[in-house]
Amino acid sequence: MAGSRLKDVAERAGVSIKTVSNVVRGEAKVADRTRERVLHAIAELDYQPNASARHLRTGRSGIIALAVPELVSPYFAELAAEVIAAAKKRSCTVLIEDTGGDPAEELRIACGLSDPLIDGVLLSPLRLDEQVLGARERRVPLVLLGERSYEIPADHVLIDNAAAAREATDHLLSLGRRRVAAIGQPAGLAHATTVQRMHGYLTALHAAGVPHDPRLVPDTREFTRRAGAEAMHALLALDDPPDAVFCFNDLLASGALRAAHDQGVRVPQDLAMVGFDDVEESRYSVPSLTTVAPDKRGIAELAVDALMRRIDAGAMAPHSRLTAGFELVVRESTRPAL
Repeated sequence: MAGSRLKDVAERAGVSIKTVSNVVRGEAKVADRTRERVLHAIAELDYQPNASARHLRTGRSGIIALAVPELVSPYFAELAAEVIAAAKKRSCTVLIEDTGGDPAEELRIACGLSDPLIDGVLLSPLRLDEQVLGARERRVPLVLLGERSYEIPADHVLIDNAAAAREATDHLLSLGRRRVAAIGQPAGLAHATTVQRMHGYLTALHAAGVPHDPRLVPDTREFTRRAGAEAMHALLALDDPPDAVFCFNDLLASGALRAAHDQGVRVPQDLAMVGFDDVEESRYSVPSLTTVAPDKRGIAELAVDALMRRIDAGAMAPHSRLTAGFELVVRESTRPAL
């Protein structure tokens, strides 16, 4: 039935309009049998909640946007799934945006121009200029994700990347490895994530009294499997190749694992390896990958909660910097299989 209303669903299910509203929004406990009747009526009538009407009635649409640099990245795909789950518990729908790291696109979304009905934005910026972001015209509630620090009035959710990278490097050093390479640092202008992970890596070397060899940090322009493989091939071509490598994400590590295999280098016997992100494929690689696991669920919960508070409180409320946890998950790439 085209153009079905809440009232039509209530009549079909034999319940009140309030009960249908509760089922649609998931805001109140409804008996399972009643919920099934309502959902069946919704399906029969092809009822679609009207976001525009809700926006006019309450001032909110129940829609928030999540913008990430690349949704094809397993890390961002997994983070998006956690954000969707966190938003669903708060009766919100998530609009996913892939910015491609384009600063103009990042600004468009930060201004709320991707959809006129969105209540707020979760943004993981890659190249957006701080002054441009701070001067954005439409003050849509905004929460920033990721490591890049902006001195603007916005809530920010992140993990301590430098501490995580140091722990990963410390783990490799604790195995007795001393030729510890790092894959993920570009030769040119680096973004905040690479800067902080490089800082953690160098701090660990310094604390252990291990000299830094610049040859062990090959130029890596992308966080991809191909880039990881190319960097690993370059490292293995050195006269004194590394005996361990810290990769700045799991995709780089995946490519590095393949390159090591192709050259007959055994992991972890000849080369210990640690990644970063703990994406699902890393649990099933051969060998399975030791990696830093950011608390993606914690990041999502903190970010959605912060955005809901910002939507409720408005722009004048104090802004917060929220830090989620991480852990080093030790697997076969730094210890022989039993």
